[in-house]
Amino acid sequence: MSTKPKYQQALSAVYEELGTDEHGLQQSAATQRLEQYGPNALNQQKATSLLQKFIAQFKDFMIIVLLVAALIAAFTGEAVDAVIILLVVVLNAIFGVFQESKAEEAINALKEMSAPDATVLRDGQLQTVKSDALVPGDVVSLEAGDIVPADLRLIESASLKVEESALTGESVPVEKQAEMIADGELPIGDRLNMAYMNSNVTYGRATGIVVATGMQTEVGRIAGMIEAADETTTPLQANLTQLGKSLTILILVIAAVVFGIGMLRGQESLINMLLTAISLAVAAIPEGLPAIVTITLALGTQRMAKRHALVRKLPAVETLGSTDIIASDKTGTLTQNKMTVEKLVVNQELVDARATELPLDSHLAQVMILSNDTKIMPDGLAGDPTETALIQYNLDQGYPVDQLLTDRPRVTEVPFDSERKLMSTVHPLEDGRFLVAVKGAPDELLKRVTQIESNGDVQPLTKTSRDQILTVNHELATQALRVLAFAYKVITTVPTTVNTETLENDLVFAGMVGMIDPERPEVEQAVAEAKSAGIRPLMITGDHRDTAEAIAVRLGIINAGEDDAVITGAELDAMSDAEFGKKVGDYSVYARVAPEHKVRIVNAWQKRGKVVAMTGDGVNDAPALKAADIGIGMGITGTEVSKGASDMVLADDNFATIVVAVEEGRKVFANIQKAIQYLLSANLGEVLTLFVMTMLGWQILAPVHILWINLVTDTLPAIALGVEPTEKNIMQHKPRGRNSNFFSGGVFSSIIYQGLLEGGITLLVYWLALTYPVHATASLAHADALTMAFATLGLIQLFHAFNSKSIHESLFTVGLFRNKFFNWAILIAFVMLAMTIVVPGLNGLFHVSHLDAYQWGIVALASLSMVVIVEIVKFFQRRHMRRA
Repeated sequence: MSTKPKYQQALSAVYEELGTDEHGLQQSAATQRLEQYGPNALNQQKATSLLQKFIAQFKDFMIIVLLVAALIAAFTGEAVDAVIILLVVVLNAIFGVFQESKAEEAINALKEMSAPDATVLRDGQLQTVKSDALVPGDVVSLEAGDIVPADLRLIESASLKVEESALTGESVPVEKQAEMIADGELPIGDRLNMAYMNSNVTYGRATGIVVATGMQTEVGRIAGMIEAADETTTPLQANLTQLGKSLTILILVIAAVVFGIGMLRGQESLINMLLTAISLAVAAIPEGLPAIVTITLALGTQRMAKRHALVRKLPAVETLGSTDIIASDKTGTLTQNKMTVEKLVVNQELVDARATELPLDSHLAQVMILSNDTKIMPDGLAGDPTETALIQYNLDQGYPVDQLLTDRPRVTEVPFDSERKLMSTVHPLEDGRFLVAVKGAPDELLKRVTQIESNGDVQPLTKTSRDQILTVNHELATQALRVLAFAYKVITTVPTTVNTETLENDLVFAGMVGMIDPERPEVEQAVAEAKSAGIRPLMITGDHRDTAEAIAVRLGIINAGEDDAVITGAELDAMSDAEFGKKVGDYSVYARVAPEHKVRIVNAWQKRGKVVAMTGDGVNDAPALKAADIGIGMGITGTEVSKGASDMVLADDNFATIVVAVEEGRKVFANIQKAIQYLLSANLGEVLTLFVMTMLGWQILAPVHILWINLVTDTLPAIALGVEPTEKNIMQHKPRGRNSNFFSGGVFSSIIYQGLLEGGITLLVYWLALTYPVHATASLAHADALTMAFATLGLIQLFHAFNSKSIHESLFTVGLFRNKFFNWAILIAFVMLAMTIVVPGLNGLFHVSHLDAYQWGIVALASLSMVVIVEIVKFFQRRHMRRA
């Protein structure tokens, strides 16, 4: 068996290896091989049930911590707290299952893409069979409109063009040929004698021998890469896991220290100290955090959905906010995935096609329309993208295309073939003569041209004019435009023998067009915004180097002349992983790449500690979409495979939507960070209060006090912080990257000093109430002190929520009343806190006393001082940041 790939082997060698010939297999041999190789189908991924997905939500470390806390609370009789924690955990799991219920459909979608039928030569006769019954050695017939049912080595090819963008990313159909290719290792797009499973035949016909089926095909290989890809952990998940572990260790240490010191002092019973330790644990655990994070992410997904970004997995919202690299597929993502006429050469002048209207008697327009196989259907144009672009241009210009086709029907033709690179058609004129319309490659067409039309006059074609045309052709080609030339002549009779010798001579040159798959109009601005946000955009495409470079320059991804920023798949293959890892920062454009190249690019950036977002719409993008920190699929042009492998789908296929999503992701992270700062500083204040009270032998706050404060302050206000409006200039900051966490940017120091401040102020109020009691009775004085401490600890957290509206900006800059939900949350929380003290009956349940106006005044002033002190600290922080 030869080790050479099939495209490098002669057909005789392929026949010998596969045990067949150009007449195909006998049915008996095909049946035997089907048992040997299995069906021509892709592996179907095992479905995950809703129950399995629900159970998987409980594997998160923070969730496990909360479940343990709920068990402890239930064991010690604190049923209310246990129920609250369990409710939070279950709601979090339901949110996760709801968001991920359609995950992992990539392999199944690949299977559904397979062609249902194939025309195959068996027992010496053509017959139609299900594509999953094909086996290596079968001879398959292809025609325009067919989906290639397996990987084929072409035997014969007649003007065959195959659209392979889903596999290669190249927008223009590839002209195929059957001859052996002697070159070395080639990317898929350059294997001209191969046709690959799930690609589309747009023109011509061919026969080919099946060389691979099922998971052995190129599409199958991609399916295997998707199946084997590891799920990446998002920065949000990593941060929450680390936070949960750190909090657990801290909680255990503090609880153990308090319990040990209390027992050594001998002033409290074992059960009382156990309850105290549990109170500390309850105070330290931000049990509302998972729900707040989930709700903030869920609200973020709703906002993003309204802006055409559909999130399939909740953590993807935040991951976008930390993105350093956006590696984007070109075709259909940065470009429109349709050929468009951009330049015209008419009357020997190069002009902008969009600003030029051809007259009704223009021979250039007539040849563009008549020498064309495009079908005008009720739902649009059908045919080769290059030819449909010519018709669409004339339709856009208001040219009567239908009328011309009706008035001048095709009489005969010389079809296009890849050797002469020309196509000619013949049409009747009103005077009984016939128009010969010819289009093709400029250099080939000029060999048959003797005259040139300019402003209605026909003159002999001079060497100067010929050289000028070839110069313009080269100029357009260097701009990555696909160039076609057009010519015509009028004949009195149709030749008896219609071929290139009888028709394609003595032609009149009518003009040229330059076409390209144009960039999306909004992408250039989106690229500029991404760069201003510190995000590096990369272009990854299967197109040729010149085309990729030209589009990248037009979009601003690279500057003109930056040839060293472009690399091809072949050049990438020549590098080791270590060498590429060192040089990956040099490249912004990757041309002529294969699926494994895309994964390699993503992995190289990830090894540098960068958070990588990968966009794509084709089958070939799916492995990289899975490998990236966040895979972004295209909702309109994207295959089901790419959508299934993605974390987020762009409903409008608009690259600019990614920038919107990045802004939303940054906002989500910032709001989660605010909530964490608020919750942890509040919890630290509670822990400090209980710890010092225990150490000093004071009457401590009971578990019911801590639980109620947590219920009141850790829910509505924290959730409200999650929907804070976007702060100004959020897109002017650099990405925080993979190594950042929720404590970055001064958050950790803020949590520490603000928590100490909350605890210190609460303890000061307690000490003042004991030192200067309103009531002379000791028991009443202690009750008042405890109540004032309880009220202060709760109220100070509500005031501190205003501080947390921004990490560094002043409350008065951010705005007091921009977030109506926040204001209502604070009001409701205050009412719930005050009710326990002022409503008769509730104070007994919560073991607190009534406070008079004087005592409430102390509580209010002490709590308000939190805002004043933090505002002063923020002022000096901003001054220091500006100097730095």
